[in-house]
Amino acid sequence: MSFFFAGGLTTLLLIGLPVAFALGLLAVLAMFFFDGGTFAFSAVPIKSFSALDDFTLTALPMYVLMSQVLVVSGVGRDLFEMASRWFRHFPGGLAIATVFCCTVFSAISGSSVATAVTVGAIALPEMIRRGYPRRYVLGLLAAGGTLGILIPPSIPMIIYGSVTGESVGKLFIAGVVPGIVLTLAFMIFSSYQMRHLKDKPATWTERWEGSRQAIWGLILPVIIIGGIYSGIFTPTEAAAVGVVFSFAIAFFVYKNLNMTILKKITLSTVKINAMILFIMIGAKLLGYILTILQIPQMITQFALSMDVSKWVVFILINIVLIVLGMFLETVSILVITLPILYPIITGLGFDPIWFAVIMVINMELALISPPVGLNLFVLKGLDKKNTISTIVRGVIPYAIIMILFIIALSFLPEIATFLVDNVE
Repeated sequence: MSFFFAGGLTTLLLIGLPVAFALGLLAVLAMFFFDGGTFAFSAVPIKSFSALDDFTLTALPMYVLMSQVLVVSGVGRDLFEMASRWFRHFPGGLAIATVFCCTVFSAISGSSVATAVTVGAIALPEMIRRGYPRRYVLGLLAAGGTLGILIPPSIPMIIYGSVTGESVGKLFIAGVVPGIVLTLAFMIFSSYQMRHLKDKPATWTERWEGSRQAIWGLILPVIIIGGIYSGIFTPTEAAAVGVVFSFAIAFFVYKNLNMTILKKITLSTVKINAMILFIMIGAKLLGYILTILQIPQMITQFALSMDVSKWVVFILINIVLIVLGMFLETVSILVITLPILYPIITGLGFDPIWFAVIMVINMELALISPPVGLNLFVLKGLDKKNTISTIVRGVIPYAIIMILFIIALSFLPEIATFLVDNVE
């Protein structure tokens, strides 16, 4: 029976069926063959509705809308210009500035793709013009873009909370320190890798002027994260505040939001949210039939009964996530695996908030893992002169840094949990 699901899903994906429909079709076939034929189909509309009947998911379309507004507003351009003025006199200064820009833009968009597109379009031509090796630049931008799903607000964290029932606010807070540590690691490595490149320092007047222009982009993450951390508003309310603030920036500060662009933003937001929510419906249907057949329970029982250390199981889980990341995008991996992995992790005594950070870092790896790493194709679209293999070679060191960071978090889980413990 397990072969039916694993083989069936693999076959449907290989023939090119979208993930959402592959999950849904497999679930419907399983209902027909294993749960009473057509009579079981009555559960399809009920489970489809229940998949989306979750107040936590209200934040999802708002964060997506906010990221789309910020992409066109010009916030990313001003953030990069400010960062370059403050960091360009250091060895590899523009590389440091790019990572910083990725970090801040991640904290106001929650989207890795939006971060890679926005920062990449600005930083790539500028860094190439100043003599930075193209392969290193592409690798840095692909990896830097992944910070968008670790630093709050984070769409994968919202999905993790929706599927598992964990507090999204605590998940957001848990991602802050790991996000900062990973950012610093990227900065240090990129500075060392491009240490032979150094630009003329900006004057203090230029630095303060750049900061003044970028102030609106710097304020937004403070409002979102600070509001959640201080308890002023919930993550969902923070999403609404972020949307209003981002529209205010676009309309009144940058003044570049007209009806044509607004239509484009709206359609893009609808498409992204429809994709995510359809995947969640398909996963809910598949999860329902798997639960009826007690497959997750059997897998959990088997994992808990293995006569090995819980860390061996943890390592195997990470290997599975890395392999899945080579072929599926992050939302699909989360909604497919969490109903199985969450009971195993909690049953073994691991902290589910800590594991959320581990899982999101694995999803960051998925974004830069060939052959389906989304950020690789985003950067390929921005720079058609290079092949995917060139970008992959540039991104390998950052993938190694992420793996080493997962190991560090395994030994020091407090990196992810101490802020959450203080909130409690």
